[in-house]
Amino acid sequence: MGASGYTGEELVRLILRHPRAELTAVTSRQLAGKPLGEVYPRVGYHPRAKALRFTDASPEKIAEQAAVVFLALPHGVAIDFAAPLLKAGARVIDLSADFRIKNAATYQEFYVHEHRAPDLLPIAVYGLPEIYRDKIREARLVACPGCYPTSILLPVIPLLRAGLVEPGSIIANSLSGVSGAGRKAEIDYLFVECNESARPYGLPKHRHLAEIEQELSIAAGERIAIQFTPHLIPVNRGILTTIYCAPTRDLRGAENCAAFVDRISAAFQLAYTDEPFVRLLDDKTLPDTKNIVGSNFIEIAWRLDQRTGRLIVMSAEDNILKGASGQAIQCFNLMCGCEESTGLI
Repeated sequence: MGASGYTGEELVRLILRHPRAELTAVTSRQLAGKPLGEVYPRVGYHPRAKALRFTDASPEKIAEQAAVVFLALPHGVAIDFAAPLLKAGARVIDLSADFRIKNAATYQEFYVHEHRAPDLLPIAVYGLPEIYRDKIREARLVACPGCYPTSILLPVIPLLRAGLVEPGSIIANSLSGVSGAGRKAEIDYLFVECNESARPYGLPKHRHLAEIEQELSIAAGERIAIQFTPHLIPVNRGILTTIYCAPTRDLRGAENCAAFVDRISAAFQLAYTDEPFVRLLDDKTLPDTKNIVGSNFIEIAWRLDQRTGRLIVMSAEDNILKGASGQAIQCFNLMCGCEESTGLI
């Protein structure tokens, strides 16, 4: 539902090629009646793309057609579709922010409108498979993480769980391709405004901070606030994030450097060695968006700056795939008992 945006289009492509899924309906109010293959020619070869037309069907009607429903709707809109879909028996994977944040007051603070289905927040599972895999398998409602949060949470959570960095020291800077803003006609995202330009935005309180701080606080076992600065760069897709952290007090100092580096490496290896979509880079390689765009992988690397005593952690991901639609398919696979990488490699 809401298949007219970038994440919706990517979901359509992934589901059509998925060996264990059948796409039964696509909805878009402005595209209702148009053939799927006509709107998205790159999937026009597929028999389902030729047969399916966009509809503006009700949630109840969609639940009759599908066992699992992806909501690729704007924030504040998905709220109104989730409850009737769940009531009708469908399982829901929501790509908006409407069910990521557990506290309705915090949601209202960051998204500037009241949460109209607070009763669903306790049953929503945060859709980060590397962290919540078992809960996702049983979930009826999955809230897929934002693209920026994914690029920050996966590198930082293992460090907090292992007690290796000071929770109050975290600073994150992210560079994102323009597709992260969604498919919309706004002056800030026109080609001539974005090309040959790089700029920060959403300061000092980007709305993704709510879920980032929520999940980091869970990992640390204490309330965390971080400094986060997103930037828009003139590429279509991809996010590069650089995170700065201070080692915990007992691990600081030149005499502790070797032990600290070993413990950082061990924490990442323990967390992600067997993860199908996390690439831990060696000490000669740094994350690069050109290596992950078009894939569901996230690259993670780290360096200890002995001059400043800070740990630098870096990640790269495709904001539309690992940051949105690809991660949603990971969740779908877990919920349906498929191999987690099905349809993604």
